[in-house]
Order: sequence, then structure tokens, then C-alpha cells
Amino acid sequence: MKSFFQRNIRMPLFAALLIITATCVVRAQDPRIQLASLDHLAAKASQTVDVSIDERLMKIAATMLSDDGDEKAVKKLITGLKGIYVKNFEFEADGQYTAADLESIRTQLRTPAWTRMVNVNSRKEGAFEVYLMLTGEKVSGLAVLHSDAKELTVVNIVGPINLEKLTQLEGQLGIPDLGIEPQKPKTKNEEK
Repeated sequence: MKSFFQRNIRMPLFAALLIITATCVVRAQDPRIQLASLDHLAAKASQTVDVSIDERLMKIAATMLSDDGDEKAVKKLITGLKGIYVKNFEFEADGQYTAADLESIRTQLRTPAWTRMVNVNSRKEGAFEVYLMLTGEKVSGLAVLHSDAKELTVVNIVGPINLEKLTQLEGQLGIPDLGIEPQKPKTKNEEK
């Protein structure tokens, strides 16, 4: 016969283990990237940009945009987003950040939930990487890493993203030019 301890502790212990496991699985699927590992670079940088707009602030920002022209398009695009997070460091000299600094970000993007869509390496312009998190057929997160000898930028957009309209966010809310070209409609000659 099992002791009182064995009978009454085993079930709560199993339930606690299930909760911890579920929390880890949910956390692994989070489209928000943790950028705090880069904070130490601010002391070395000649210029730093740090944008952290969560869902609450996103709603406030949307109310501040007008319903005219470009602002209307941006307002429509950010509606539904959960956050925009940007870290940009510009340095006076080369070698102010290490491969380990980038690896702390890339490690988070190597989960099955993230897919690397673009990887460009150039001796002149540095490295440029774009990652997407897909939930079913919908984009639920975007991460962009750009690094060159004197600059490091990480952009993380959380929430449902329309890639065709994403270019409208470039230059807005601290998001740099991402180099994403909007698709032009095909002409009848190109379709043939």
C-alpha cells in the first residue's frame, strides 16, 4: 500500500510539471525577442536608438496619427500589432561588438517557430538577415538584424504583419529602412 505522501504529492507534482512544460512551450513560441543582452553596447556607442513600443503604447500612437495620407496608412498598419522594438548602435571604431552579441539574438531565432527568409553578407555593407514567425499561414512576428563594422541594428515587430504594406513603416516609429522592396503589380506582358 502506498504511503499518504506518495498518494497525495504525486498528482500535484505532476500538475506542476505540466504547467512548467506548457509555460516553456508557450515562451518558446513568443515572437518578442529579448534584446537586453545588447544593452551593454550603449556605453561603447557614439549613438544609440532604443525603441520599445508595447501594445498599450501602440494604441496610443495610433490615436496620435491623423486620418490623412501616409499617417492614415501607418495607422491602419499598426492596428493589431503587439509591439515594435528596435535597438540600434553606431560606433566610432570597428570591433565594438562581438559575434557573441549577435549570437545571443540569433539563438532566439533558431527555434522551429522562426524561419530565416533573407540572409545577405557583403564585405562593404555588412550582414542583413530577416526572420519571420509564422502562425499557420499568417506572419505573427518579424525580426531584422543588420550588422556592419560600425553599426548594429535589431528590429522586432510583434503581431500580425502584412508584408506587402510593411514598407510603409520604414522611417516611422524608429524603424530604419529595412530594404524591403514593395511588389509592383505585374503588367499583362509580364504575366505571359
